[in-house]
Amino acid sequence: MSGTIARRDLLCACLVHALPVPGGQVPAPPKVKLGSYQVSRLIVGGNPISGFSHFSAEMSREMVDYFTAERVKALLRRCEAFGINTWQSRGDTHIMRLLHEYRLEGGRIQWIAQTASEYADIFRNIRTIASYQPIAIYHHGTQTDRFWRAGQIDRTLDYLKAIRDTGVLVGLGTHIPEVIDYVESKGWDVDFYMTCLYNLSRTREEAERLTGAAVQGEFFWDPDRQAMLRRVRQASKPCLIFKVYAASRKCQSPDTMRSALEEVLRAAKPTDCIVIGMFPKYKDQVAENCLLFHEALQATRPTS
Repeated sequence: MSGTIARRDLLCACLVHALPVPGGQVPAPPKVKLGSYQVSRLIVGGNPISGFSHFSAEMSREMVDYFTAERVKALLRRCEAFGINTWQSRGDTHIMRLLHEYRLEGGRIQWIAQTASEYADIFRNIRTIASYQPIAIYHHGTQTDRFWRAGQIDRTLDYLKAIRDTGVLVGLGTHIPEVIDYVESKGWDVDFYMTCLYNLSRTREEAERLTGAAVQGEFFWDPDRQAMLRRVRQASKPCLIFKVYAASRKCQSPDTMRSALEEVLRAAKPTDCIVIGMFPKYKDQVAENCLLFHEALQATRPTS
């Protein structure tokens, strides 16, 4: 995919044909236990709010322009109204300020925070995040993968211990299935994994060797998706699965979105959740995703 997307292609990615959503008739996502908390199996992600589309610079800019504080709070209220009771997002100053404001206005959504790996002092970042009362903090997957590729994965342990010391649930993010293999083999003290379905840590050279062709933009390769889904199924801890729609690349129609959800739910354990970032500029993505999630659950429910 080209790094520069034509305007009509950008709108195509956003303007998925809206599904008819009967008022008040969309079942709330079921809840599962994460530690002592009841968490909706459909979690709203934070990337769009922070302007990370993973699709194009144009879409990322559009997200930044759209998500004023009022629109962020409106999205969170909409999620709570439809039964999405948990928000996953970055633990940076911007997000923590928005969360604080939302709570002052009565918002009750639970927060799962990602460490902000661009900060100079991650231990301080963890302590600051904990002061905003998340239910969980996880180590940023991009940084986990950097440590892995440098042969320094055990450096992550100090950060995980710092998270544990705050008293919240401990998570580890990664885009690489082999990281989970290693962590499980060592019996690390984690409560859940934040698992990306695409290995975005690959270099361009790696991507081009795998595909035998030039690669432009971020590399979303379906064999990576299948590898992580196999690992999710085997993991001993709950997984919060993200990039289900491949950052809008699987959003050509409601059918393709539903198919993507069904594929993931067939592989997921009953304790796993799906994290979906939502950008409701053009349509009610909260209602649509809740409806699609319900339909996918029904389609993948065991018949016995």
